[in-house]
Amino acid sequence: MMSSTLRAQSALRFELKDLENNTRSFNELKGEKITLLDFWASWCKPCLKAIPELNTIYSAYKDKGVEIIGINTDGPRSISKVAPLSKSLQIKYPVLIDIDAELRNELNVTLFPTLIMVNAKGEILWTHEGFVTGDAEVIKNELDSQLKAL
Repeated sequence: MMSSTLRAQSALRFELKDLENNTRSFNELKGEKITLLDFWASWCKPCLKAIPELNTIYSAYKDKGVEIIGINTDGPRSISKVAPLSKSLQIKYPVLIDIDAELRNELNVTLFPTLIMVNAKGEILWTHEGFVTGDAEVIKNELDSQLKAL
């Protein structure tokens, strides 16, 4: 489990396809105050543990100006599992597909899951790699302190 703070790294501007094959941009999906980007894959066990916790966080924080965007990183071989898995996990937030790993590479994501917290300008505030029991509290504490600082 590793958390780090990267201040004001390049502002995010990206467009990816959603599960219905519509092109969606960061600008249209981002939270009013904070956005959590959750990089995950269908084959990643800790990712699948994290998603129900992120659903709970999403429900608790969406009215506070926080949005979550799931960024699926499956490749061509396993991409067909993503939509049914998203449905069975009842993901409440938008899921985008980064099949070419462009966004993942741009943000230097090497472990799954990786959660990247960004402000409304798209600047990275905080990064959290991996997911173990207790990490949901760590994420909520960081959200609370970032929201207070705004």
